[in-house]
Amino acid sequence: MLWNIKPQTRAYRFTGHEDAVLCACFSPSGEIIASASKDRTVKLWIPNIKGESITFRAHTAAVRWVDLSSDSTHLCTASSDKSIKVWNVHRQKFAYSLNKHVNWVRCCKFSPDSQLILSSSDDKTIRLWDCRNQECVNVFTDTGGFANHIDFHPSETCFASGSSNSTVKVWDLRMRRLIQQYNDHAGSVQKVSFHPSGIYLLSASEDCTLKIFDLLEGRPIYTLSGHKGAISAAAFSCSGEHFASGGDDEQVFLWKTNFAEVSEPANLPRDSIMASTHVRKSILTERWPLRDIYCSQRYTDDGAANDVVTTGQKSPASTSQRLVQCREPAATKFVDSSSSSAASTFTTEPFKKPSSRPLSPKENQQNQESVGVTPAEKPVQVSTQENVATIPECIASTLATMTSQLNILTQTVSLLEQRLTMLEDTLSQRK
Repeated sequence: MLWNIKPQTRAYRFTGHEDAVLCACFSPSGEIIASASKDRTVKLWIPNIKGESITFRAHTAAVRWVDLSSDSTHLCTASSDKSIKVWNVHRQKFAYSLNKHVNWVRCCKFSPDSQLILSSSDDKTIRLWDCRNQECVNVFTDTGGFANHIDFHPSETCFASGSSNSTVKVWDLRMRRLIQQYNDHAGSVQKVSFHPSGIYLLSASEDCTLKIFDLLEGRPIYTLSGHKGAISAAAFSCSGEHFASGGDDEQVFLWKTNFAEVSEPANLPRDSIMASTHVRKSILTERWPLRDIYCSQRYTDDGAANDVVTTGQKSPASTSQRLVQCREPAATKFVDSSSSSAASTFTTEPFKKPSSRPLSPKENQQNQESVGVTPAEKPVQVSTQENVATIPECIASTLATMTSQLNILTQTVSLLEQRLTMLEDTLSQRK
């Protein structure tokens, strides 16, 4: 279904697939909609009241995912027949197939420059493909679970994956290693989506929650509850001002982010994984980067849009119609009640200390064996005054020296990454 966000406007219903539709997406220009179905076909639709479409047929099993390139000239599809296929949109012809996976392919995504394709499979691998020579150039393996969904970072230097083992992971494409892992969901993670700024990551899970992660600080900053079943879809808008979520409760929620914006990327941590990216239009103006995040509208299958909370910048008059943001992280959820307005009632509850962190030495060793990566070390915990008093003076001096040397090493690595990025940009401009 195609929704118009304007109030009192009904949705368009497009029919043509003979089985369940597993994926649908707009082209970057917004002139085409692509859909993938269990009926083994992919359709391209013109988003108007006529609902005109053309059909692509080549897969021998259900098509699980479809994605369009940034210039809308090609589309890639992932299927249960263990293959990824690439199509020429203008000629309406099959171009080539990528066949290295040994199990169902769950997802495939073009990179922002359309030169690379990422694919995830039930064989517990994520493969990186070069579209120019149609070859697999890298394989990321995780024995813990398979990736349901993947998403490129706007800078193309890394990507995120949401896994069946309830984890959200961020991988570095240049270093070919895992750099962040979050274990905060209690169910399989179905979708992940980067904010256009590249600083925030949205995840949707079968535990009925959405989470927003701050990649600069490496921790979750919000948990959003409202769906009454597993959440199967979530994505930021192109501007980043909104994000939408859909779930098994047959409802689509539209959320307003209210991320703070500044013109200059001030006080960006030098040792952050984002230190080398140029996609930094939205940066923290204070320690907590969000104002109020709240659901502005709820869409149901009857085609009507129902107001959930007021969308003005001022706080709503009733506390039952807003989602309160605390200075300390807060987990937000809807409150079930017998009244008809239960779905639009919000409360907050204390948020437990997040478990997202750089991998511990034990996990690091396990990942070296199974994944072949070297995650960042766990941050050093600051000792209390009582603990400091019990440390011998010579050991304390040695630890201080080591800490200083580690800080210098971290800054050096950060500078090297920045120089590498500048060199890559220079080479790309010469091409």
